[in-house]
Order: sequence, then C-alpha cells, then structure tokens
Amino acid sequence: MRYVCAVGLWVALSGALLAQSGEKEFGWVRANSAVTQLDPSDFRSARVYHPGRNGGNIHVDVQAGFPVTIAMAPAAEWQEQQAHPETQIGYELSCVREHVANATYECQLAGDLPMVLLFRDERKARHAVLTGIASVLGPNAKAFLSPNDVAVTYYNWACVRNCQEAEFGWYSLLSEKYRLTSVPKIYSLLTPERDGQQVNIRIKAPVPMTVALLPSGLADRVYDNPGELTSALASTSCKQRGVQSLSFDCTVNLADGRQSLVVVPDQGKLPNKKAEIQMQTYKCSENCQLLEK
Repeated sequence: MRYVCAVGLWVALSGALLAQSGEKEFGWVRANSAVTQLDPSDFRSARVYHPGRNGGNIHVDVQAGFPVTIAMAPAAEWQEQQAHPETQIGYELSCVREHVANATYECQLAGDLPMVLLFRDERKARHAVLTGIASVLGPNAKAFLSPNDVAVTYYNWACVRNCQEAEFGWYSLLSEKYRLTSVPKIYSLLTPERDGQQVNIRIKAPVPMTVALLPSGLADRVYDNPGELTSALASTSCKQRGVQSLSFDCTVNLADGRQSLVVVPDQGKLPNKKAEIQMQTYKCSENCQLLEK
C-alpha cells in the first residue's frame, strides 16, 4: 500500500554543536517507525517533508529484507505522476542512495519545496499469473508475490540536553488610585531575583509628582522625615521628578536589596483628587530554579 504522511521537518543545525555548560545541546531524537512492503521493482513513497525557508536535513534508519534504493523527489511531481501514470510525467530524484539493506539515510534539502521520501526494490520483477486474487481479496487489494519488508525509523532534530530554560513574564506589583496627600506614599513591593531585572512604573496625577525606587531602609527614612527626600534621590537612577503622566523603565540588581516605591507631590497645596500609580516587573514564572545555577 502507498504510505504518505505530511509532517513538519525539524531544521537541522549545520556543523557540530560544542555545548558549553548550561547551553542547549541538539541531536537526532527518535520519533516513530513504519513498515512498508515492496515487491520486486516496486517504487513506493513514505513521508512528505516540508522544509523551512532555509531547507533542512532528513535522518532516517532503514532496515530492508532485500536491498533498496532510497531517494527524494518533489512531492507535487510524484503525486501528479501517480495520479496520471499514462502521461509519463518525469520527476527529478535527489540524494539517491543505492543497495541499502541496513543503514542510516540522510539528505540535506536546499529549499522549501515539499519533498517525498521514496523506496525502490532493486530486485527484478518476475512474471506471474494470479488467478482469482481479485475475487478473494477485492479489486483494490495488493497481492505481494515476494514481499520485502522495509522498516523505517524517523528522527526529529531536537534538544537533548539542558533543554529547560527559565521562563519570564510581566507581573503586576501595584495598581492603585489614592487620594493625594503631602505625606509620601511608600510601597515596599520588590526584592530583586536577578541582576538587571526590569521594572516598569506608570504615574497619572492631577499635579506634578516625584516618583522613585529606593532601597527600603532609605524609603522608610523618607517617610519619617520627608526632608531627606532630596538626598535620598541622589542614591538612585530610577526616579522622575515633576511628572503627571508618564511610564518609565528601570533595572534593579541583587545587590540593591529590597526596594520600595516612593511617591510624593511636588507642591504643598493639593486638590481633593486621586493619583493613579502602577508598577510591574519582569520576573521568572517557570523553571526558576535554573537561575540559581
């Protein structure tokens, strides 16, 4: 029987991969197996491969009872020839390998044209008269005179070592509307998990505001004595003064320790209105234990 299966082709990396500690390593990983039967001189198809834009590699193990020839052909041309054998449509073979009985077959595809894997039994066809086969097995049945079992094991190019990676996402730490007050608002929200951790701060207020991310100990001193705000601001680069509507980004490091967001109006007389403050950080969500290595 004819066996055609459309599958995605993993694009193989060219050259050997010399993995350093912690880097992903890739290799051929067994996917699945199939067996097809050939009579002498039979030419049959197996999988259809769909390479990427830059092509890709094929890697299969083949075991056959009798030697076979293996090749690749454009899938569309092969299918057209099978649908209309009377037209004698030709198709170009590539990666032809003959006399295969037990071997690994590889082919590097240069473009993104779908290609079909083909097998041809190298034995010469023998003339035989089959009487009553159609009446017993049906008109569409294939009666094998001398079947050649061809076992094919398919492989995918995939990660084989150090495959897990820490995954990250944006997480909200604060989203609040609060009534304006001359007393500094302090939010102790963040302990950095790694160097260079991203933080995003958004402010929307009816009056100019000072917004800063400070070490929590320093922020507590500002709360107790607002007059220390100016000197405290000199210790951080994550700050904005005189802003009413702004979104800005900062980074924090492990050595910075626990951080607090400080929000305070820049003027004494305040309207009876609310300011909106938001803060989020880009933090680990999955496989976070890998960050400790």
